Amino acid sequence: MSTRRIDPGAVRRRVVEATVDCLVEHGYAGTTTQKVQVQAGVSRGALLHHFPSKPAMFLAAVQHVGEQQDLAVRAAAERTVSGADRLEFAFEVLHDAMSGPLYLAGYELWMAARTDGDLRSVLQPYERKVGQNLRELGVLIFGPELSMQPGFPTAFESLVQMFRGLALTGVLRENPDRENELMTAWRSVFPAMCGLTQA
Repeated sequence: MSTRRIDPGAVRRRVVEATVDCLVEHGYAGTTTQKVQVQAGVSRGALLHHFPSKPAMFLAAVQHVGEQQDLAVRAAAERTVSGADRLEFAFEVLHDAMSGPLYLAGYELWMAARTDGDLRSVLQPYERKVGQNLRELGVLIFGPELSMQPGFPTAFESLVQMFRGLALTGVLRENPDRENELMTAWRSVFPAMCGLTQA
């Protein structure tokens, strides 16, 4: 009698995706290992085999969010966009990557790490890696005209912080047009912040 071999990689992916789904639906406080186990459809032993601790499971979820963000930005950057349209394109790509349920799942963990020392200890090293990767993606999507300017690193970091703030406050924002107004304002000053002067 033959037995079907279980792919350990597939089980791990199911647990990671289930963790992200639970974070989106229940938030950090409501995401328990029991809920993740049920969502993933795996045994308790299988979950603990891949993730012996809850922080390890959450780290894998953040890594998954980061990987999806990276893939989305790199896929978008393959488009050929130049001139005045490049700035609007870059803003849209970055905004899409830093908003929506997937991004907020990661944000749940970053906020929880403020008071959870175990979670903070596993997220901090990865967060530095995420920041470096995001800066590399910024150079890719904004292109050489802006990214080679002396003020680009500071301008880009400021823009990232703005998008993070929008993602965090979006659930409480009463005026849906306010986000577009802020993005329009930032687009108008971003080239000057980078150091690009008009001819």
